[in-house]
Amino acid sequence: MRSQLLAATAVALLAFGPAAAQDAKPTPAEAKAFVDKAEADLAAFSEFAARTAWVRATYITEDTLWLDAKASAEQNILATGYAKQAARYDGVAVDPLTARKLKLLKLFLTSPAPDRPGAAKELADLQSGLTATYSTGKFQHQGKTLTLNDAEDILAKSRDPAELKAVWEGWHTIAPPMMADYARAAVLTNEGAKGLGLSDTGALWRSNYDMDPDAFAAETDRLWTQVEPFYRNLHCYVRARLNDRYGDAVQPRTGPIRADLTGNMWAQSWGNIYDVVAPKAAASSYDLDKLLVAQGYTPVKMTQTGEAFYSSLGFAPLPKTFWERSMLERPRDREVTCHASAWDVNDRDDIRIKACFKVNADDFYTVHHELGHNYYQRAYSAQPYLFKGSANDGFHEAVGDLAGMSALTPTYLTQIGLLDKAPGVEEDIPFLLKMALDKIAFLPFGLMIDKWRWQVFSGQVDPAHYNEAWWKLRGQYQGLTPPGPRPDDAFDPAAKYHIAASVPYVRYFLAFNYEFQFQRAACKQMGWKGPLHRCSLYGRKDVGERLNAMLERGNSQPWQETLKVYSGETRTDGSAITAYFKPLNAWLIAQNKGERCGW
Repeated sequence: MRSQLLAATAVALLAFGPAAAQDAKPTPAEAKAFVDKAEADLAAFSEFAARTAWVRATYITEDTLWLDAKASAEQNILATGYAKQAARYDGVAVDPLTARKLKLLKLFLTSPAPDRPGAAKELADLQSGLTATYSTGKFQHQGKTLTLNDAEDILAKSRDPAELKAVWEGWHTIAPPMMADYARAAVLTNEGAKGLGLSDTGALWRSNYDMDPDAFAAETDRLWTQVEPFYRNLHCYVRARLNDRYGDAVQPRTGPIRADLTGNMWAQSWGNIYDVVAPKAAASSYDLDKLLVAQGYTPVKMTQTGEAFYSSLGFAPLPKTFWERSMLERPRDREVTCHASAWDVNDRDDIRIKACFKVNADDFYTVHHELGHNYYQRAYSAQPYLFKGSANDGFHEAVGDLAGMSALTPTYLTQIGLLDKAPGVEEDIPFLLKMALDKIAFLPFGLMIDKWRWQVFSGQVDPAHYNEAWWKLRGQYQGLTPPGPRPDDAFDPAAKYHIAASVPYVRYFLAFNYEFQFQRAACKQMGWKGPLHRCSLYGRKDVGERLNAMLERGNSQPWQETLKVYSGETRTDGSAITAYFKPLNAWLIAQNKGERCGW
């Protein structure tokens, strides 16, 4: 089937290709015919590529890696060919839907291969190998072989700075072997992007937001300035508490925070060290980790609870195949990619989750988040193939984050019986601090990852300075430092999945902004008069109806128009974050009195 498809596509490309380009300017009808053909071929190949990717991710062997790399290469050839041919129809007076599809065709791939023999296979092999190296990464610690899951548990629970340093550094030893392949892959995707008329891969990624690439970069800077003062207040408070716990020799009271002390391998969320930074005068009366365990939750039960949340908004139940085909726990008999992700294998109804869930608050949140992707996928399944996507990639993440935010609110936990009653206002600061340790601590990380890659793709940073540039940005945006000097061959960026797997990341920065906009809009629709952090969407079918109206549009129109459907706004706005956390920010300012904030 694949060889027939590629052969048919080659014939089609010739029909629309260079020879035809010597003729008169294409007509609108020819442009539409080209788009229809491209869309049909890409849709036909998509399911095969998704199934090979699923098998590779859930059963990592030499054979599944080979199959996935071959499918990826063939899909890349197919999509790159159509992307280049789409430029022939620039300036043709086509209808708005065809015009949007032509644009999306040009931007279809995040990692386009050069249009020359062997390049797509080389790129696919490199990227498959990088993902496999990350997914199977292990290191030795105190005579034991540790996986990333093992290392994450230690970083979350240990309060021994020597152990934290050793485990943090141990995981980062998996990355140096990836540097040469990563640099080569960047060269290839840059060449592919230039073949599509863009300056580099970073410009390609930034072109996916219905605005000029440089304007989008400026927009992310604007959003950061809205929330940066709050982040700096949180940083100052956390650093002081770490200093109280560990002393000046481990964590000085001024300057950057030591990354391994934050409870997370990448210091992207700090919620695991709540016990270290908790307010002395206001305690939380419950521990969600303990509540889940005490009430007999399992990965399946957590997923069923997440499904019930969406059902309460009026969404249809998950299909039977979801439960038959998803991977919710880490298998004991094989290597898998544990990084949680949501899949729509056939672009219709074969939705699944791939994850290694554990019974804890983090994964309770993640279940709700990943299901958000699945319900979004199902909502736009009736759209044409090129419109089967979110308004922009930040929307896909934000829908899941919106549900995840509700999953952590005391109001929701009471509604589903995990809590007997919601705590009083005296626990607002502990709750908001827990939320900020994950949400606000993430924001600079969500931005700087792609800031680094944009520099790599533009040539501003060469491979010899990859690590130096990485820590310069982490210091600038996050105020972080590694636990000790880094080796000359260190390639710390690739210790993060999204770098190794070439997944754009600024979507998460956008999503954390959108989710609070979505929350504010939903609570306003409900007529909620209380604080935003106590507003639960559970059981509100009116909210679900409006949410679905946004989701079902997919990527059929500019995201600004889709945002307006749900919130009435047409611009990303960080003020929803500051409004949600206003009581906490005032409290942090008071707590930081006398401290030398900044780094």
